[in-house]
Amino acid sequence: MTLIDEVAAWLSDPAHWTGPDGMLPRLLEHLELSGFCMALAIVIALPIGLWIGHTGRGAALAIRAANIGQALPTLGVIGIVWPLTANIEPYGFDLIPSVVALTALAIPPIVTNTFAGLRQVDPEAIEAGRGMGMRELQLLRLVEVPLALPSILAGLRISAVQVVATATLAAVLGAGGLGRLIIDGIAQQDDAQLFVGALLVAVLAIATELGFAALQRVAASPGLRARPARESAADA
Repeated sequence: MTLIDEVAAWLSDPAHWTGPDGMLPRLLEHLELSGFCMALAIVIALPIGLWIGHTGRGAALAIRAANIGQALPTLGVIGIVWPLTANIEPYGFDLIPSVVALTALAIPPIVTNTFAGLRQVDPEAIEAGRGMGMRELQLLRLVEVPLALPSILAGLRISAVQVVATATLAAVLGAGGLGRLIIDGIAQQDDAQLFVGALLVAVLAIATELGFAALQRVAASPGLRARPARESAADA
């Protein structure tokens, strides 16, 4: 029996779709974990990137810290955090180490790309905003962020793809997700389950890449980027 035949037979079993260890529950677990880690990373990293990009204060320290964080291996972070949280109920063993590691993985691209995007904004646009009487927060919200949005979204895209692809490691500690199909496939010598799990992770990562790429194209459109500034000028 070829691998294609094995995969077809595996997929033809309804229990492999919706059962306790089926593809759909595992996919939902993967999306929930990835989405939560991305949301947490955005809450932490985006304000830092906006602050250092707008003011320039602490930029060198923040970028160095982000680069160090990006160099840390995710599995290594899981190994460091796991003994420290193993006794925390109910998620200390399986979930907290994975969340910490994936969030740490997602933060650096968001910080660096947000900073880079804001620093590349045309100084004349900023001075024009100040000339219109904008305060600093208005300047950031109505001028700098719209112009830097493609770069900010690029950071989010990089982080999201990395998190979606790396979230498979969470299954090592029993956190679930599509990585469970891969691990179970290896343990059970089930090539079909292993192949399906790996394929689903690849498809999900590609879909994430394409989705954020589409958002970047929309954000880069001149009309969308100029709209906030036009609205502010009208208000003035």
